[in-house]
Amino acid sequence: MERSKYFIITIIMVFSITSIKATYKSDIYNAYISNNMSKWKNVIDEMNLQPTKSNDFVLELLNYQYGYIAWCVGNKKEKLAKEYLELGDKNIQLLEKNAYKLYLVNAYKSAFYGFKIGLNKFQAPFLGPKSVDCAKLAMQQNEKEPFGFVQYGNGQYHMPPVFGGSKKVAAEYYEKAKNLMELDPTQIKEDWNYLSLLTMIGKSYTELKYYKTAKMYYEKILKIEPNFLWVKNELYPELLKKIK
Repeated sequence: MERSKYFIITIIMVFSITSIKATYKSDIYNAYISNNMSKWKNVIDEMNLQPTKSNDFVLELLNYQYGYIAWCVGNKKEKLAKEYLELGDKNIQLLEKNAYKLYLVNAYKSAFYGFKIGLNKFQAPFLGPKSVDCAKLAMQQNEKEPFGFVQYGNGQYHMPPVFGGSKKVAAEYYEKAKNLMELDPTQIKEDWNYLSLLTMIGKSYTELKYYKTAKMYYEKILKIEPNFLWVKNELYPELLKKIK
């Protein structure tokens, strides 16, 4: 009877943890599609206050910090970007110390070098090669994991052509990441990372003036998520104007 009691308690605990994690993922997804970054910030702040964090939990938190920092950098929220960069760096160091999924750790290191360049362009000659090297290492460590391909694509997308950047190469690596993500349909359901990747593919093709391909991607996004405001109200209408 005693064993049965502990088994039931264990099942309840596992179910509770799973439910919490699913709620965080759903909250972040809804914040992303509605551009509600205050809600996004609240989620990562709440997660950061959890007293006990497994490696998986830290990795999930790091993903949400990564998304929030990208928004801060893109919207000139320098103070917030630096604050969350520091928190994210600590999580990277923790996961690296624990030797946990280093292929993902290196992908995040690549992204964080990129954020630091975004905050200080003078660091580009020093941090740019480190960002590229970390993305390449992530891809080498696990060629079936899409996140390293995403970061290499991001590096190519944001790097000026004079320094070797290429929107065409970015699109190619984004496509590789997309194909890898879509191998597991359960993982991309209500996943902000997947919608973000499709959006970057659309933006890349728009800048390359491959308007028909970009239109196909934006329509794919809106079919998956009709309420994604950034694409619905900005990117897709702007593309339609270019086509006309």
